[in-house]
Amino acid sequence: MNSSSRNSIYSDELISATELNRQPGRVLDIALNRPVTITRNDQAFALLRREEMAGHIKAAAMTRVVVEVINVAYQLSQGKEIGDNHEYGWMKAFDTEELNELVTEVMNACSVGYDTGNWEELDVVIHEWHESAIAINSPELEKAFIDNDDEVPLTPPTTESVIA
Repeated sequence: MNSSSRNSIYSDELISATELNRQPGRVLDIALNRPVTITRNDQAFALLRREEMAGHIKAAAMTRVVVEVINVAYQLSQGKEIGDNHEYGWMKAFDTEELNELVTEVMNACSVGYDTGNWEELDVVIHEWHESAIAINSPELEKAFIDNDDEVPLTPPTTESVIA
């Protein structure tokens, strides 16, 4: 990890374990506003609010999902095979242009997640694309779309059937 990304997570303020033992209230007050690095011998520990740590863990987990989706989309766009049992094997339903649209939407949702901490949009985007793939691969839906035999033309409502 480069130093610029470390600086965005950890404070430049270093506090020794001895100082933590002597002034735990002051150290916790600092940690309310920003992460604190506590040093002991050659070790360093991060002290930060639980909610902030949960946000970092969620971001890391969602980044893994984004990387996997992009990797599968790339592999498919290059003509490589993805197994049916692969978690994102459903993406085979899409052509290269659609895969590019999927990647764009996933990246936009990922940006929102990083900016706001709300990763729900990313889950929704992936879910909607997955549902579209299921629909594309559904023989029942395909048959329903091409079957004209059961079509009944709609007639305009009469004034008697309109409820006032």
